[in-house]
Amino acid sequence: MKRIGLIAKRVTLLIGVAVLGFVVGVSTLYVYRLRGGPPLQVWHTELLTEFTAEQAEAFRTFEAYVDLEEQLAAQVDERIYAHTETGPDFVLARYSAGSAADPRGRRPDWNRSVELPTARPVGGVLLLHGMSDSPYSLRALGESLNQRGYQVLAIRLPGHGTVPSGLTTLLWEDMAAAVELAMKHLASRVGRRPIHIVGYSTGAPLAVHYALAALAGTTAPRPASLVLISPALGVTAAAPLAKWLGRLARVPGLEKLAWVSLDPEFDPYKYNSFAANAAYQVHRLIRSVVGAVEARAASGPIEDFPPTLIFLSTVDATVSAAAVIDHLLEHLAPDRHELVLFDINRNRLLTTLLVADPGPLTARLMGDATLPFHLTLVTNESSDSRAVVLRRKAPLSSDTSSEPLGLAWPVGTLSLSHVALPFPPDDPLYGRREFAGDEVLHLGQLAIQGERGLLKISSDWLLRLRHNPFYDFLESRALQWVDGAGNREGLEPAGSPDR
Repeated sequence: MKRIGLIAKRVTLLIGVAVLGFVVGVSTLYVYRLRGGPPLQVWHTELLTEFTAEQAEAFRTFEAYVDLEEQLAAQVDERIYAHTETGPDFVLARYSAGSAADPRGRRPDWNRSVELPTARPVGGVLLLHGMSDSPYSLRALGESLNQRGYQVLAIRLPGHGTVPSGLTTLLWEDMAAAVELAMKHLASRVGRRPIHIVGYSTGAPLAVHYALAALAGTTAPRPASLVLISPALGVTAAAPLAKWLGRLARVPGLEKLAWVSLDPEFDPYKYNSFAANAAYQVHRLIRSVVGAVEARAASGPIEDFPPTLIFLSTVDATVSAAAVIDHLLEHLAPDRHELVLFDINRNRLLTTLLVADPGPLTARLMGDATLPFHLTLVTNESSDSRAVVLRRKAPLSSDTSSEPLGLAWPVGTLSLSHVALPFPPDDPLYGRREFAGDEVLHLGQLAIQGERGLLKISSDWLLRLRHNPFYDFLESRALQWVDGAGNREGLEPAGSPDR
């Protein structure tokens, strides 16, 4: 027995040494790669005076939050643009004054909070963008909701719309505090009429967090419904490592460890560089939301959760489809919620090139009679056709129905992407239009070809779809959902006159 115990200790020691060696080796390679990469720029290092949860009490009105945004814009002008070169060589540099990527001349300024008012609002809608993003991501849907009679507020979450360095110090609690402030502001605008929340990517768990807090009575008003697009609800195992990278980045010479990626900034409304702290804060937010959902569902399905509509691509390099089901939808009461899944293009020629096919997931979901939510799969009519149909399934049933959508996959498009869902094909920046050259910035279809290794940006970035060919369906369904949720809650329907 002693000999067995000694062997076990030696094996454990060897495993420990091997794991430690692996961690040290990977860390060393990571440090070496970063140190040899592009240098840190002023927009990576200069810190601005941002809104924090600790300061929330001092911001008694949303107007104070908007005033802070004005101050932040002035800081960006003085500390970033004033110290960045200009001229033809910087025509695609975001922080080069007067460049094609300079967002400051665009109106309205979608790097700040944008409120779309209406004289007689039938309700309110709060739009929550994703991490490293800006209010622009939900611009199209917000404008359509406003035309439908809703008072729309697209809030710029703290750390966003300015410089990427804002993500190095951000806490998810700062964003949650800003959401609460925005909801109170909308309530002051629309009174007792319903207020809905549309959350994209990281904005989705922020919406769920707020809804749970409202159910618990710790904040008000309650949202009448949620619309979640590409929701980030899966906790990744690697995210906690970002916490330690952030701490190591304080060591002189290791500042680049604060960044998961350092890329040229040429997108007017989204940071291309991504901070390690941002990954860690998403992890913390998701962990908090998942824990709160499970705690509330411990005694049974959550009956009073706002009606929730979720749009998701079956393939998504950023979030997990399975996590959305496991961490939220399966815990909600039946018949009040819906998941819309966009399948890949199932043309038989394209599917032969796949690394992994999400088919087993969709087949399992469509055949599962225990799922408590409505399920709609947007998929090919057949493997010989690009035409798309809707395959629907009711809660607690495996029976399906099918109807044509009247749309088809564009030639050469294999799937949607995480960043594509909220953008229409005619979006002026990310839409379906060929690259127009140096004078006009267009990031939807950068058809730049040549030898590999020439560009400063990854070919993966160029290949990723930036708009949704089925956006009209997404928008139509979202508008129906928001209108219908107000009616289900016994509130004023869209289009009704003021009382």
